[in-house]
Amino acid sequence: MTDSRSTALLTDHYELTMLQASLRDGTADRPSVFELFARRLSGGRRYGVVAGVGRALDALADFRFGDAELSFLREAQIVDADTLDWLADHRFSGTIWGYPDGEIYFPQSPVMIVEGTFAECVLLETLLLSILNHDSAIATAASRMITAAGDRPCIEMGSRRTQEQAAVAAARAAYIAGFAATSNLEAGRTYGIPTTGTSAHSFTLVHDSEREAFEAQISALGPGTTVLVDTYDVAEAIRTAVDLAGGELGGVRLDSGDLVSLARSVRQQLDDLGATKTRITVTSDLDEYAIAALAVAPVDGYGVGTSLVTGSGVPTSGFVYKLVSRADDDGQMVSVAKKSADKVSVGGRKYAMRRLGPTGRAQAEVIGIGSSPDHDANDRPLLVELVRDGKRVHTDSLEDARARLQASLAELPASARRLSKADPVLDTIYQEMDS
Repeated sequence: MTDSRSTALLTDHYELTMLQASLRDGTADRPSVFELFARRLSGGRRYGVVAGVGRALDALADFRFGDAELSFLREAQIVDADTLDWLADHRFSGTIWGYPDGEIYFPQSPVMIVEGTFAECVLLETLLLSILNHDSAIATAASRMITAAGDRPCIEMGSRRTQEQAAVAAARAAYIAGFAATSNLEAGRTYGIPTTGTSAHSFTLVHDSEREAFEAQISALGPGTTVLVDTYDVAEAIRTAVDLAGGELGGVRLDSGDLVSLARSVRQQLDDLGATKTRITVTSDLDEYAIAALAVAPVDGYGVGTSLVTGSGVPTSGFVYKLVSRADDDGQMVSVAKKSADKVSVGGRKYAMRRLGPTGRAQAEVIGIGSSPDHDANDRPLLVELVRDGKRVHTDSLEDARARLQASLAELPASARRLSKADPVLDTIYQEMDS
């Protein structure tokens, strides 16, 4: 039976060739533990934000090889008949632990731990990495933008600057990080994120005059709408908009020019015209640094597009997915790890704890190997069970994730909020617990 929602082919060719080889030599059923983690924080970031876990669990539920997927693999001669038979009956039956959406992570944090047979775990590598690498990069950039914005709201509006499905995922990640709304309607439908938007320059240009365009918009959307005022002359546009809507004009949007000085002059003009409650929103290729520079300007909110959906120069989180433990011939679990000089991994099943001081301030990321690290009542475990015996057991709302991030950020040292490149604000400490 064909399942058009199947995520089974959102993977790389070599995952299936490894499966075929392991089925032939008998290692496919060997109990294994894989770990998804980042060796370092990309871009000199001081912390990372986990996002995409909920999407990954949704994708896992649809990881099925139906008739269409099997036919493609057969016709393209990707794998042999025995492997196709195995795939036809495949359902993930293992266990997954991980940091939930909205949690903070650091280098070596075991963001996701997948336990099962080698065959079923290795098949998930590309799917999990593609989702968490993208979404966590967006959420981390978005969190920095929210920090720079302070109390002023940010709107996600990057749909036209990325792939169409990535745009929906980016809106979700940005919302977890604290963005107030998105321009993307599919994100609104799928995830319940508030949506917003009014008009572009084309709406003004299609009319014979700016006044006619503003009249049409205010008539259709009410005087509380936000008008785009930099198509021609900003000062004249503001006079026209206030003349039409009066003091009830909801907002003006600035999309070009020296935004700091322009916002000041616009605020003065609006106040002089009696539109003291009209809000000023700025857009125009903003990133966290531009937002920080606008802190001195009389701006009420920000619309962020390109920089957000590309991770503000860091489009991937650098997560990798490595086998860290597997059964030996006697059935005992043994630690395994890659040993190359520049890509060292630490073997063994991990357990993570955030060490907190007496005041609740985070002091370190503590990783136990083999069992939970030593801790006191003030320390906080980070891993939650996501999937048990193939069944999803963790379901969070986006509001839960937003609240989790705010609580996690509040634990970090104040230096975490600085935008300059630096080392992570917390050290990662290993505690070897195996006998």
